[in-house]
Amino acid sequence: MSEDKEFRNSLLDAYVLKTSVKQKVYDNTNEAFTILKKVLKQLEGDYKKLLQGRVADKLMPRYKERGPFDAEITIGGDLLIFSMHSNVFEFDKEHPIWNTKYVQEDNLRSYCGVIYIYNFLSDSFKFARMNDLGYLVARIFVNNEKHFFVEGKRQSDELLKDFSVDAISPGFLRQIIEIAIQYSVQFDLLLPPYDQVKIATVDQMFQKISHSKMKTGKRLGFSFNSDDV
Repeated sequence: MSEDKEFRNSLLDAYVLKTSVKQKVYDNTNEAFTILKKVLKQLEGDYKKLLQGRVADKLMPRYKERGPFDAEITIGGDLLIFSMHSNVFEFDKEHPIWNTKYVQEDNLRSYCGVIYIYNFLSDSFKFARMNDLGYLVARIFVNNEKHFFVEGKRQSDELLKDFSVDAISPGFLRQIIEIAIQYSVQFDLLLPPYDQVKIATVDQMFQKISHSKMKTGKRLGFSFNSDDV
């Protein structure tokens, strides 16, 4: 009976500890996302000042908050959506995070919240083209100590090594956002191969005429796909 009680208490202690850590991770990620939205709003103002008189008003950067977990900024023909997931995640055992001394010293540091950065064509949302494609540009991971790292092409190797040091701040978030913007606008829309569009159905034409719903997307050198340019 005593062993059962000890086992039950041990189980409850582990449950309380893990639950507390996950709650802290969520709170830190939510705080990071709040800061990120403020940085996006500031970037909108800064970019508008720099672009005043150089581009038409309709092409000016535009920031919009879509709710507690989603925000966006439009830069010319590109729309970047920032989305915070409401859950906390653990990494698979093959992930390089397990090779860091920081996580090896305390496995609970590996629990992370995540903020996704997606890139779409702004026209995809403007004309409600539901078949258009968007791309994952980067993922920001935040743990229970407010430390973070970023996964994304040409970013992850540099920032993962600083996971034990770097804490979320407006400066770091601005750097991440501007890198995402830079790579998104650098890669242009590619015309699909002729053989992919040489035949169209009547339904596709009706949809094209009424809703501009032919599938459109661009390949990004900053996405997670193996066929990146």
